Amino acid sequence: MGLFGALFTGVSALTAQSQNTAIISNNIANINTTGFKRSESSFFSLVTTQGNTSRYSPGTVTANRIQRVTQQGPITQSSSSTDASISGNGFFAVKRDSDDSALTEFLYTRNGQFSEDAQGFLKNSAGFFLYGWPIDQSGNLPANQGDLESLVPIDVAFLGGLTRPTNTAELSVNLDSAETDVVLQSLATTPADFTRGLTVFDTLGNPQNMTFEFTKTFGPQATHISTRTTLTSTDEMVNDLGLTAGDQFTISVDGGAARTYQISATDGAAPPAGVDVMVFDIGDIIDDINTNVANLTAFLGNAGEIVIQNDNFVLGTEDFTLAEVGAGTALSSLGFTPGTYTSDNLSSGTYSNGLPSDTPPYSTGDFPTIQFLPGAPSYNPRGWWEVTIRDPSNNTLTTGLINFNGDGTINASPDIDGKINIELNQINWNNGSELQNILVDIERFSQFSSDYTVLFSDQDGAELGLRTGINIDRDGQVIAQFSNGASATLYKLPLVTFANANGLAEVSGTAYTETEDSGEDNLREAGSGGAGFIEPSTLENSNVDLADEFALLIVAQRAYSAGTKVINTVDQMTQELLQLR
Repeated sequence: MGLFGALFTGVSALTAQSQNTAIISNNIANINTTGFKRSESSFFSLVTTQGNTSRYSPGTVTANRIQRVTQQGPITQSSSSTDASISGNGFFAVKRDSDDSALTEFLYTRNGQFSEDAQGFLKNSAGFFLYGWPIDQSGNLPANQGDLESLVPIDVAFLGGLTRPTNTAELSVNLDSAETDVVLQSLATTPADFTRGLTVFDTLGNPQNMTFEFTKTFGPQATHISTRTTLTSTDEMVNDLGLTAGDQFTISVDGGAARTYQISATDGAAPPAGVDVMVFDIGDIIDDINTNVANLTAFLGNAGEIVIQNDNFVLGTEDFTLAEVGAGTALSSLGFTPGTYTSDNLSSGTYSNGLPSDTPPYSTGDFPTIQFLPGAPSYNPRGWWEVTIRDPSNNTLTTGLINFNGDGTINASPDIDGKINIELNQINWNNGSELQNILVDIERFSQFSSDYTVLFSDQDGAELGLRTGINIDRDGQVIAQFSNGASATLYKLPLVTFANANGLAEVSGTAYTETEDSGEDNLREAGSGGAGFIEPSTLENSNVDLADEFALLIVAQRAYSAGTKVINTVDQMTQELLQLR
């Protein structure tokens, strides 16, 4: 038994080394196959049990194949934007055809050499169709993204182009604070101080030129403005303007106690009985009103006029009266018409009153909220501008007031998203396109004493564009680019992981199928849940090391030769046995 047992042992050695050589040759043959994973032989002995220890019965040897699927292959650069490799764990999900029904088996591959076929599907070099999650218009993945049923074939065909309507726009403008203010009720007939155009795009891809018009105004307060526009400083008064010493006038707010002013030819003269302030120059009036008259603000306008404004107009109750005392002419000489100035005095044309809560006339809900604080207003009385936005046909899209702080920044309360926007809602371009909503960010508006300047303007729309390319990014997103500069994210590629990837069953085309040894598939987003990363415009080469394979081949060859020597030796021994007489 021992002699013939040795013969069978030699035969098993030839069989095992033949299989080992076949595995090595397959590795060498696929050294240039994208995504190929090498295998190697694992030898183990089969022992024949013999109860008598003085007699030995030789066993045999067999070889099993071990896959090195989890061993990373080298990654090299590719010139194709649809090529992708996986760095780390995971496989691309593919099928033999584009039928996304459950009847077609999913396969898993590391071959990411994808290209578009004639129908617009992405296929790899082995002819397998790439599958991924579809992304909706809000950028969301399917709710059942953990199931293979959520995957669809990657179809990048576009019968037409892509338009991107404008949803948001941004404008950064400096408005000249030295501009002459316009009386509020004259805004409708006054040319704009500054005009700026901004091109946006409708839902059909047509460019639409919106025009922004800016006009500086005294604001919606009850305001008294002198018609004299020759004052150059607050030092001017009696001698410069020809006012008569001794003339008196009063200011009262909401019928309260009047404050009396008397023209004086002497600076610093003491007031007589019944007079509160002796006025020598314009500065005396302005300083006293700002210091001693509640709810009123006085200043010298940019055109050389005296302006008195009601600061408490948020409540809509604080009106004020200018009145001459006796036969004085001080008010008329300063360009004032004595009378009561209330919100109702502003009623004219498209404007109805001075309450900012009224919509219209001034700031509708389209405009950001100005920071009004009843009793202690935080607005800047010198920082009011009317903004009118018009469409290409000169139709008014919206009109409203904005206010700037004393430091030149926009005075507005941000919305819940922290933005300061003018909201243009349901715009009808009258060309068959859909009604459109556009948010115009004005956070970077400023008011400084400088030239009108447009620092930048931007919007997120684009005209009709044809598809110019497809690429896969590191997050696995399949993105289409268009000639108008727009892009669209169409799909997201999952990475399929297994508890034991080395237990997958290999099929033709450098792909694998799931087995009991591999465990169930797990769909992961790239870079999460133990999955690797997708490296765009690269390919994973075979993990075969040619030097190692040649070394193993030499060993296999020598082992095979040694096995033949065993068989030759046993053959000679049996011949000697047959020659015995």
